[in-house]
Amino acid sequence: MDQQATGTMRCGPEPEKNFAHAVEFIREAAQKGAQIVCLPELFRSQYFCQTEDHKNFDLAEEIPGKSTSALGEVAQATGAVIIASLFEKRSAGLYHNTAAIIDANGKLLGKYRKMHIPDDPLFYEKFYFTPGDLGFRAWNTRYGKIGVLVCWDQWYPEGARVTALQGAEILFYPTAIGWHPKEKAEHGAEQYDAWELIQRSHAVANGCYVAVANRVGLEKPIRGDGLEFWGQSFVAGTSGQVLSRASVNREEVLVVPVDLGKVDVTRTHWPFLRDRRIDAYGGLTQRLID
Repeated sequence: MDQQATGTMRCGPEPEKNFAHAVEFIREAAQKGAQIVCLPELFRSQYFCQTEDHKNFDLAEEIPGKSTSALGEVAQATGAVIIASLFEKRSAGLYHNTAAIIDANGKLLGKYRKMHIPDDPLFYEKFYFTPGDLGFRAWNTRYGKIGVLVCWDQWYPEGARVTALQGAEILFYPTAIGWHPKEKAEHGAEQYDAWELIQRSHAVANGCYVAVANRVGLEKPIRGDGLEFWGQSFVAGTSGQVLSRASVNREEVLVVPVDLGKVDVTRTHWPFLRDRRIDAYGGLTQRLID
């Protein structure tokens, strides 16, 4: 029985404090038996994409670099696989929203660059991030084969499918998503329900586990109402059932046992991969069939 952990984390204005706090969470999760630990999206800072400001590019770093080196030491010391979402500086003028995958021996297995980049009020990510160019990938870790996607990717069944087709047994989604405070009363419940439902559907359609790590708290790095992150990190089983869910308003280390043998059982009894009509899906490569 493997154990995975997702973190619901509160992020402050000081990156080094956030990083140290994340390391504390990783160590706590490992002490509780977690073998794979996923941190929330862009955990080193508050969610800076609420505004378009060139000063925020100073938050970016190279991968591999300082953070992946430090987390490699933590992974080696704890024996845990670590998934760390970072603001990657690839070169001057070229930046990505990137997840680093660090194996339990401290080795950087690789990185996933966020493929789908949103541009919505207070989520101005297109200003900062170039769309990923590494494709959808899965990695063999010490504790199983995992896929990693990032936040806005979670709305797209195509990304989950292509990752699962590479053998991923668990799909991890580092996330930073929340409510516009003025919209919460009217739309908050349905927005959250849609977010959870689409990701649980990825587990059903692909017969795999899905683990989502969100942040929590009200963040107002600029003037205005800010964003109220809704927390509720969760893990879904191979039939889409919620195995565990964190709270909406407090930090939490969520350690969830998973049986990777159930991936094989589920995919055998619900053979969606067998029955796919791969000869009939050519239209998926078009923007719109009109």
